[in-house]
Amino acid sequence: MTSRERLLAALRGEPTDHVPVWLLFPYHPTGYYVDVRHHPAYRPVAETARKMAITLNRRHFRVAMHTPDVRWEHSESGGVKRSLLRCGSSCLTQEQEQGRIKKLLDTDEDLEAWLSLPLNLDERAICAELETQRAHYEDERREFPLDDGAMMLDLGEPVAPIYHASNLESYAIWSLTHADKIRAFLDRLMVQKRIVYRWCLEHKLADVYFLVGSELASPPLVSRTIFQQWVVPYARELIDLIHRHGALAIQHYHGQIREILDDFAVMAPDGLHTIEAPPIGNCSFTQAYAALGDRITLIGNIQYDEFRSSTPARMAEAVREVLAECRGRRLILSPSAGPFDADPPPRLIENYMAFLQTAWATRWERAK
Repeated sequence: MTSRERLLAALRGEPTDHVPVWLLFPYHPTGYYVDVRHHPAYRPVAETARKMAITLNRRHFRVAMHTPDVRWEHSESGGVKRSLLRCGSSCLTQEQEQGRIKKLLDTDEDLEAWLSLPLNLDERAICAELETQRAHYEDERREFPLDDGAMMLDLGEPVAPIYHASNLESYAIWSLTHADKIRAFLDRLMVQKRIVYRWCLEHKLADVYFLVGSELASPPLVSRTIFQQWVVPYARELIDLIHRHGALAIQHYHGQIREILDDFAVMAPDGLHTIEAPPIGNCSFTQAYAALGDRITLIGNIQYDEFRSSTPARMAEAVREVLAECRGRRLILSPSAGPFDADPPPRLIENYMAFLQTAWATRWERAK
């Protein structure tokens, strides 16, 4: 099998010749990971991964959330970076100074003002924004070696903007005091998300879609009831839309996942990244399979810090332990995160190599 065949089979719950391994290395540069293809220290790993791992080339399309009359103003003075969000007489402020961050949304008044801002819901304008980004994306798609895996689009979920704009203590309180108003905002923003996802799907731009939002409104930060209101219905609708167009969906979630696994079954992605065992998380693969059966391909779960601190022998042992625990089940082996280290220590590279080589050499049978 090629890496692409192995990836698609794994996400569909079909047998593979080797356990699929995903290092989270994109093919083209991103703002949050090291450009491993062009970094000399990572070159041995990147070259080995061409044979022994799958590549999901994570890319983005972005459109303005608000209408043009909502505008940002940025300034810096006296070591303080300040951003103002203005619309008419309304003005919201966020600041950053030597590690001190004042979020855009801090008080109830901030939230009320932000929720009232006009959203960009004009389908023609949204599609025009997307079209301006398409040529660059198509260039990257042509450059990507298709046998290595698949293009993967990360288009966001409705809950992400309010999470990232908020003081998290206030955000947790608002889940109790302003839950319905936030739900109404999410309903409005979902209009835009439908347009963006549908445009990408109708143009057949990617085989896989990556949903990053479920971890942003989940226990213990907010209640499971809020998770079921602010995340589940929107993700379920988007995943259903993705499936109706013949594409596949992976959901990303860091955190205490065990008590909400049933909700992921409702959302019904093809893959779920990442299942984290104690002490970092609260769910082993065995517990996740007990809850989900073989409905979803589980992805994980060796912690990124283990790649920094473990020995190659211990890393090889950890890989074999995961494969033994998951034998016969739907699995993509993966680190929990990374690659973040711009100046990687030799041990990190050694552990990536041990991870790849051990997985490739270990006999793997995904049950039919």
